[in-house]
Amino acid sequence: MSQKIVFATNNRHKIEEVQLLLKDCYKIISPEELGFRGDIPETSSTLEGNALQKARFVYYQLFHLPCFADDTGLEVEALGGAPGVYSARYAGDDKNSDSNIVKLLDELSDKDNRKARFRCVIAYIDGNGAEYLYEGIVNGTILREKCGEKGFGYDPVFCPDGYDITFAQMTLADKNLISHRGLAIRKFTEALGANFRAAR
Repeated sequence: MSQKIVFATNNRHKIEEVQLLLKDCYKIISPEELGFRGDIPETSSTLEGNALQKARFVYYQLFHLPCFADDTGLEVEALGGAPGVYSARYAGDDKNSDSNIVKLLDELSDKDNRKARFRCVIAYIDGNGAEYLYEGIVNGTILREKCGEKGFGYDPVFCPDGYDITFAQMTLADKNLISHRGLAIRKFTEALGANFRAAR
């Protein structure tokens, strides 16, 4: 029987990606499924801080259940690491992916250096309130125009190193093999597996 764990997000794209990675071992429960439909705060200036803030909110303010949260940023070398922690709100608080991409490509229009990386940080709080952090990074290049219809966020303009297609041109299963979130989730689930095995 799958073990249940709360994922501190109501983003269906993230839930779909992560549930595929967790497969049959763990069943993700969203805050919405547990009756919470409000906003989860993320006001930190770092990915680590935001991930912890979201997980702590869900654990301490809402459900007191084992939970995890992630925060992800696109860090572009020629922009000094921007948009970074502000990736989702790069073009405004409405978090519109198309607008974010338009702004990013405009900022890079005169740049030859297109190097970038996606970084994902996962914060996990277990049933005893202990906190853990896991990180995944994938390096790549920002294209000059969008390619592909899959994925979300900056996926249509991000081509990972070693590939000639963007995340938005990959199947979700293929993307999960190499993505920042996939790498962080694997570290996280490996730790979970060790913890659960030790507890038996």
